[in-house]
Amino acid sequence: MPHPHDIPDLASFSAALAEELPGTWTSEHHLHEQYTDQFARAEDVWDLNLVAHALAEYALGQDAVLTRDDGTRLYVIARPRSGEEFLVGAMAPAGIHPEAFRDVREPDGIAVPDDPYRAAEDIAFDLLPRYDKARAQVQHNASRLVSAPEPEHVTMIWSDRNLLVETPERPDVIQVLRDNGFCYTPDHSALVLSGDDSAVQAQSVRAAGAQLYALGVGVSMRHPQPKPALDTTSVTPPAPAVTSAARSR
Repeated sequence: MPHPHDIPDLASFSAALAEELPGTWTSEHHLHEQYTDQFARAEDVWDLNLVAHALAEYALGQDAVLTRDDGTRLYVIARPRSGEEFLVGAMAPAGIHPEAFRDVREPDGIAVPDDPYRAAEDIAFDLLPRYDKARAQVQHNASRLVSAPEPEHVTMIWSDRNLLVETPERPDVIQVLRDNGFCYTPDHSALVLSGDDSAVQAQSVRAAGAQLYALGVGVSMRHPQPKPALDTTSVTPPAPAVTSAARSR
């Protein structure tokens, strides 16, 4: 377990970051009484990279949510195994139908230094422009949605670094998943996409999402229901169960 002096002061950092970001922001810091609390807080995190993997692999113990006066939200955590960095990810806009997120690239989060001024610059010039672009695409999609039956969905569940999909009934859906790197694993009784290379994994998810969309099938991401953890070291989640969502196509 990390020594208390090695854990960054997330509360102070997030409050200072809110002061440095352009616009008017407020900061809310939360301590997690149990490991499962982090998934409820992170339900709307819009990320398929650094932040998503940290949530899936570590008991974080705390997080912070920054909210701008226009409703834009940022999720902030201390970067696991690093005493000098934080991870900042965008949170998806609320109140929008999940179908509007189809085929929209996630504005993946970034690592920032333990320096609110420099972190604010990185966020303002990197993360926020990508978030604004993705949000505009989602809002445009939402405006074009018409009443229609809920389409079929494939749910991808994080299990450690891997993504699991319960074997679909449709052969064409199975074939798309296999073509994009998912392999059936008897131990999980599911199709598994390895997370050994997170960049390749993210590329495979996006390709599969686009191809499934062409078949009229949506994709959603879920974190597993974890067991309580005793510290902030790396943990191994148990058998997957739907708990919280991550936006995808």
